[in-house]
Amino acid sequence: MEFTIRMGIPEMAGLWNKLQTESRNGTIGKNDEELYRKWGNTLKKLANDPFYPGLNTHEIDPLSKRYGMKVWQSYLENRRSGARRMFWVYGPNQNEITIIGLEPHPEDAKNGAYDRITLSDLR
Repeated sequence: MEFTIRMGIPEMAGLWNKLQTESRNGTIGKNDEELYRKWGNTLKKLANDPFYPGLNTHEIDPLSKRYGMKVWQSYLENRRSGARRMFWVYGPNQNEITIIGLEPHPEDAKNGAYDRITLSDLR
């Protein structure tokens, strides 16, 4: 089953649109270009199979409890300092996934690191 990917409002939609526009205009910086490329590849894998092995998708219980729905985390990258993680939920419609966060991996998840993560809205 293929999923339609949506960006959460306003943070994720704004960041994705900025990266996409700068890439098309040739004005994107090196770090942003790397993020855009990795994020785009991750989104393709997520749309085809949310549990693709390289994504290491798993539920984040503290975020699920806080937001009242299952919040999943998938890897954009791994094995490097500050490796980015993408947070997402199913919905709001059937066969849709909404990206609600993009953050560096919390260094110490046991000490409330997920409490500091702010997620986008689904609308």
